[in-house]
Formats: sequence, C-alpha cells, structure tokens
Amino acid sequence: MEQHMYPDTTKELAQKRRELAPEIHSAFRAFGQRVFADGALPEKTKQLIAVAVAHVTQCPYCIRGHTELAVQKGATQQELMEAIWVAAEMRAGAAYAHSVLAIDVMNQGEAKRGA
Repeated sequence: MEQHMYPDTTKELAQKRRELAPEIHSAFRAFGQRVFADGALPEKTKQLIAVAVAHVTQCPYCIRGHTELAVQKGATQQELMEAIWVAAEMRAGAAYAHSVLAIDVMNQGEAKRGA
C-alpha cells in the first residue's frame, strides 16, 4: 500500500484530534468561524486571502479546504488564480527583499578583509 506524506483527513483522525484537547479544539473552531464571518471584508474575500496564504505556507489541507470554501462563496476560477499569483509574487518578493541581508553580510566581509 502506498503511503502518502499527507494522510487523508478521516473522521477517525478528526475525532482523535478533538478528543486529545477538546477545549482547545472548540476554541480554535470558534475562532475560525468568527475570523471567516462576514465583517469589514466579506467571507468570499477572506477565503480568497486564505487560499493565497495557504499557498505561501504550502499547506495542502488549507489549499484544498479554502479553495472549496471560496468556490462555495462564489469565487471564480479567475479570482482564485489571481489570489494564487499574488501569493507567488509575495513569496518571491520576500526572497528579493531579504537579499539585502546577504548583501550586508558580503559587504561586512569585504570591509573586514579591506581593513
């Protein structure tokens, strides 16, 4: 039998997670429900944000779950893909922005060798 890195979410696994920390599980579920409720941002927008963040964090469960919820809230395939492209740009942008750290170290090394 093939073993996957990420197991399918089953009722048994979900039940075990609940049983191991029921109060925390309930609080987490309530928090998630409140976060994704319509507010200053409509739930569809929040789900599109979640899809983008899930791609940055690379959580396959989140990608699947929030994509499904976004579609249920009326997100189009084009909106979802644009959200994913925003995530890709932000992830690449972070690498670009953080390159100044490496450049700073290189400059410090040159300064030490030159001194």
